[in-house]
Amino acid sequence: MKGLNVLTLALLCVLLTAAGQIALKQGVSGVPPWGGASPGSVLGFFARAATTPTVILGMVLYCASAALWLLVLANADLSFAFPLVSLGFVFTSVYGHFALHEPMNAARLTGTALIVAGVVFVARS
Repeated sequence: MKGLNVLTLALLCVLLTAAGQIALKQGVSGVPPWGGASPGSVLGFFARAATTPTVILGMVLYCASAALWLLVLANADLSFAFPLVSLGFVFTSVYGHFALHEPMNAARLTGTALIVAGVVFVARS
């Protein structure tokens, strides 16, 4: 597999993982909180979450990403491919800020910019 194809596939995996994370967040946001440390309440939370369509979608997206990631790992150096995973933090942070109205303070913005800079350095190597 050529370098650009591996990079494209790796970025697709990162996008699928980020989309899965967003779906999981939206899915469990509608589930009543588990409300304590009792085993019954924790299991009840997981049972309710596991039957939520958006949570199921998130898990499917994660599984698809993991399957495609095997192709990336088979065709790229781990030291090249794995740093690309950190772009998922960037995508989910941007989504969280603009779609979920989560705060993006200077520290988060700086950290996000450092992640992007690091990925650029790795991708160019």
